Amino acid sequence: MVREVRLTDAEDITLIYNYYIENTVITFEEVKVSVDEITKRIKEYTASYPWFVFEEDKKVIGYCYAYQWKSRSAYRYSAETAIYVQENRHSKGIGTALYTHLLHELKKRGIHTLVAGITLPNEKSEKLHEKAGFTKAAHFKEIGNKFGTWLDVGYWELQLK
Repeated sequence: MVREVRLTDAEDITLIYNYYIENTVITFEEVKVSVDEITKRIKEYTASYPWFVFEEDKKVIGYCYAYQWKSRSAYRYSAETAIYVQENRHSKGIGTALYTHLLHELKKRGIHTLVAGITLPNEKSEKLHEKAGFTKAAHFKEIGNKFGTWLDVGYWELQLK
């Protein structure tokens, strides 16, 4: 079931996110985050943008949110998105369900353009974003370095209509 995030979800979200920090290049964060840090981010992001979780058996197993793309005022109708699903729960429709709610809510709020950064290669994320209507708009070569490896990042965009 998809629902709006609650501060009490921070512990589950922290567990999901820290897996990606410690074991993958999907996020460029390199140091595990605390529950307090995730709580702070939830408060900060939801002050202006939506954040949804996918809950199963009273446990959060995926989440997505939007946040400010750039700080200049002309970007006020744009947002960046992020989505994470528990590492063993991919390809089960969770990401699609989360993005369906997020895109609908962002459109209602008057957001026009969405941007999603994806560390490449990441076929699962690319397919999820393209299924949601995003198209690839940019490719930056060797823009990040994690675990001693240079990494590419692609940016996908979507205009909400």
